[in-house]
Amino acid sequence: LSHDEEHHRFAIANLDAMGVPAPDAPAPDKVGLDHAAFTLPSAGALLDQYERLKEKGVKPYWCIHHGLTLSMYYRDPDENGVEFQVDCFDDPREAQSFIRGERFAANPVGARYDAEELLARRAAGASEQELLRYPAS
Repeated sequence: LSHDEEHHRFAIANLDAMGVPAPDAPAPDKVGLDHAAFTLPSAGALLDQYERLKEKGVKPYWCIHHGLTLSMYYRDPDENGVEFQVDCFDDPREAQSFIRGERFAANPVGARYDAEELLARRAAGASEQELLRYPAS
């Protein structure tokens, strides 16, 4: 759901009904708000945030490339979900086009990824575009 050019402001999803295994969460059957999302300016900023939190012993429970966003999901001490994400499209129209496309229809949740592998790719010189590229299906 959106009220402006943003690809979404709210998402309502029943992962079980879509046949998608729910991420590792303390109460996957709960009803209510799952998480709040915070958009960062780049994949580099997302990885910097990952490193800062990892140094404090905080690790994401779900790293997923949604196609629209590259995301890392965390739980705060009260078990509230927090998503840090970076948009994969510069133009909101491109994001809307992706949502309406075949790849999104075939897999509306996205592809899991390993944060450490993404960090290693950045260290090896991968560009911002390469870090944001949606994996081949």
